[in-house]
Amino acid sequence: MTIAARRYFCDLPPVWLVAALLFSWGQARYFSLGLSFGPVWADLLGGLLVGGGGVLVMLAIMEMRRHRTTLHPHHDAAHLVQSGIFRRSRNPIYLADLMILTGFILFWDAVLSLPLVPLSLWMLERRFVIPEENRLRRQFRMDFAKYCEKTRRWL
Repeated sequence: MTIAARRYFCDLPPVWLVAALLFSWGQARYFSLGLSFGPVWADLLGGLLVGGGGVLVMLAIMEMRRHRTTLHPHHDAAHLVQSGIFRRSRNPIYLADLMILTGFILFWDAVLSLPLVPLSLWMLERRFVIPEENRLRRQFRMDFAKYCEKTRRWL
C-alpha cells in the first residue's frame, strides 16, 4: 500500500468521527469535573440526534448507491446526486456525523467535549467539503452551479 493510499485510508470522515467519539467518551468517563447537562432532556435529545444521524447516513448512502457513485470523499464522483436527501443538503453524511457526535456528547454528559462540534465542522469543511465541491465544480460545471443555487451546503 502506497503512502498516498494509506493517507486516504486513514483520512476518512468515519475515522475522524470515531476519534472524536473516543475522545468525548474518555473525557466524560475520566475527566468530567462533575459537570453535567442535567437530567433526562440531554439523554433524550442525544438519542434523537444519534438516531437521526444514523437515518440520515443510511438515506444518503442508499441514494448514492442508487446512482452508482462513490462514497469515498477523495475519489471523483461518477454522477452528481441531487435527488432524495441531497435535495435538502449537499452534505447529509457530514451533517449526520456532526449530529451523531453532538448526540453522544449530550448522552455521555461530555460537557468539556462540546468544542469538538464546531472544531469537527471546521475540519470537515476544510478537509472534505471544500475539496469535494471543487472537484464537483470542475467535473459537472453548470449542473453543480445550479445545484449549489438551489441546495444549501448544510441545512
